[in-house]
Amino acid sequence: MESKGERRTGLLNGFAAYGMWGLVPLYWPLLKPAGAVEILAHRMTWSLVFVTVALLVLRRRRWAGELLRQPRRLGLIAIATAAITLNWGVYIWAVNAGHVVEASLGYFINPLVTIAMGVLLLKERLRRVQWAAVGVGFTAVVVLTVGYGRPPWVSLALAFTFATYGLVKKKVNLGGIESLAAETAIQFLPALGYLLWLTAQGDSTFTTQGAGHAALLASTGVVTALPLVCFGAAAIRVPLSTLGLLQYLTPVFQFLLGVLYFHEAMPPERWAGFALVWLALTLLTWDALRAARSARAEIAGALAQDLATAPRKPTAVAGPDAGDVQA
Repeated sequence: MESKGERRTGLLNGFAAYGMWGLVPLYWPLLKPAGAVEILAHRMTWSLVFVTVALLVLRRRRWAGELLRQPRRLGLIAIATAAITLNWGVYIWAVNAGHVVEASLGYFINPLVTIAMGVLLLKERLRRVQWAAVGVGFTAVVVLTVGYGRPPWVSLALAFTFATYGLVKKKVNLGGIESLAAETAIQFLPALGYLLWLTAQGDSTFTTQGAGHAALLASTGVVTALPLVCFGAAAIRVPLSTLGLLQYLTPVFQFLLGVLYFHEAMPPERWAGFALVWLALTLLTWDALRAARSARAEIAGALAQDLATAPRKPTAVAGPDAGDVQA
């Protein structure tokens, strides 16, 4: 019963994390008239404040000293920080500029980009279905390029920066809150310096648009960190295959918001491109589930074989002589 409760808690946290990420396009327009760069700078600044408080409450302090003694790991975190900074900036601009659907496409194709980077950078080998999915995804990008009259730069930028971020984070192997703290610590001084410069120029909206607007800008820290906390709670309670399926909630919500709420245009060629992307993701999901079932079956078979071939321990039985033992 306890494990079922843990899985239920994990699923709820997973839905919360990906749901919040999917609904965040409703939040960024509330921060106007602040521009994308000002919003980004506030997000960096207030995120550090939020995660610092969280780390103090959780009494997690030793990781910082250990990290400072590992220059290579610090360098990787700096690369991850640059990637996620670009990702955040492009995403905020895209939403506020009316490109929510194109932004959602970026997170739809992100798994395909991640696989491609695994092949090119890590020399990973793909199964035939994975190759087929990558080919269908590439075709989708070509179709969407024709539909948009240009390459879907927003989608590609979001997909590649987030894939790079994920790849580097895998190498760093640091907890969710600790990782965000390290990344925002690197971002903090440049972001704060930009905000102070903006204030000195008289262009900051934080001090000129009222207390409500200032509170919304300050809440960017919560909006950034809270989904990550939920994601961390989900990651330790549910299988990775389940998280892999839940991740599609985010771009699905974004896509629906772009079409139904923001009323962005979806001509036939864009529907065709998205249909190809969804086909590629269906192939990837089916292949991943099949591979997981096959792996579980192999492990179960190996365990059964080990049990069958294991030597039996002698069992003592009552006999004429207490010293007699029968195998």
